[in-house]
Amino acid sequence: MTTEAEATETGWGVLDGLPGHPMMWVLIASELVVFGALLGIVAVVRLLQPAEAAAVQALLDPRPAFVNTMVLITSGWLAARAAAAARAAARAAARRWLAGAMALGAVFVAVKLHEYATELGAGLDPESGAFATLYLLVTGFHLLHVGLGLVILAVVAPAADAEAVETGTAFWHMVDLVWLLVFPVLYLVR
Repeated sequence: MTTEAEATETGWGVLDGLPGHPMMWVLIASELVVFGALLGIVAVVRLLQPAEAAAVQALLDPRPAFVNTMVLITSGWLAARAAAAARAAARAAARRWLAGAMALGAVFVAVKLHEYATELGAGLDPESGAFATLYLLVTGFHLLHVGLGLVILAVVAPAADAEAVETGTAFWHMVDLVWLLVFPVLYLVR
């Protein structure tokens, strides 16, 4: 815990107590606001156009999305193990945990791309209406964040420095958290 004098010296205030670099937490907060707004718009569209939302949801298979939920939860656990190993200066172990987290991140990408191919083959596209457009936007934006998270983890893995690993895994946990909201809102809520 930092004192008020220390917080004033570094200029980050309450962010100084968080693991990793404070600027990552600024990015995470802004990303959570964007995803929150998008999911709020999804809820409004579902209320205003329930028949269209139901028609689009009928094309969505929640099983691969559930698999991806389990994949990201497990990947997040591996990332947490990597951060703990990095804090303990067990850099080789941290790299192994990060490699596992990244491998599962790649599984998420593969499953999601297969899911998109199936949905597009069934006729889902942005022209299918507002709910379809939002589904593709939200899940595509999340997929972009998974890709960015994989790049971040790959960048911090070689040195396995504690602050860098904590910074990277904080972003990865944001990706996990967002999916835990996206999955039920898009696939399960009717």
